[in-house]
Amino acid sequence: MASDRRKSPSEPFIEDAHRYPEEPQKKRRSPSPEPDARRRRIQQRKKRNSVFRYIAFLFAAAFVLLLFTFMMERRQSQQQIDDLKQSVSAYQTLQGLMSNNDQLKTQVSELETQLRELQGQLAAAEEEQGLLQAQLQGEQKTNMAMHWFWQINDASVRGKTKLCRELITALEEAKLQDCLPKENITGTDRFSPYDRYMEIRGKVIK
Repeated sequence: MASDRRKSPSEPFIEDAHRYPEEPQKKRRSPSPEPDARRRRIQQRKKRNSVFRYIAFLFAAAFVLLLFTFMMERRQSQQQIDDLKQSVSAYQTLQGLMSNNDQLKTQVSELETQLRELQGQLAAAEEEQGLLQAQLQGEQKTNMAMHWFWQINDASVRGKTKLCRELITALEEAKLQDCLPKENITGTDRFSPYDRYMEIRGKVIK
């Protein structure tokens, strides 16, 4: 049989067609659209991611800018608050100084009033002291004049004209003749010491 017949080595080995039928040639199909759609989706996803990253960057920058603005405004507000506190403190200090000034003015006015009162009292005391000194000096002069008077009167009664004249001269040199009392203090009804002195003087000194 032909199937059992051995082929010679020079003949090409051909398998039986009925045993190994020739496969039909595969038809070439057009490329599927899935890779393009996937590529577009990947590109769109990348674009969205880029947009999201850009938006996130913008939000971050805006947040940083807002935070910086907030910190600056807060710093300015704190500075304004500190300035207001300093102004209030300065105003309170000024009010305190004005109040103290008013109190000092009141105290000065009271002290000036007290000083005027004390000056008035001092002037009255000095005047009283002057009067007392004048009175004391007048009394001393009166006592001295009366001392001279009694000696003059005694010398006149005894007839000692020379001694009487010397005593009168000494009394007038001391300027005490006007210090003799002009009212009657001798216990007699005739003359006062001054009148008696003038009577004796008229007899002794001519």
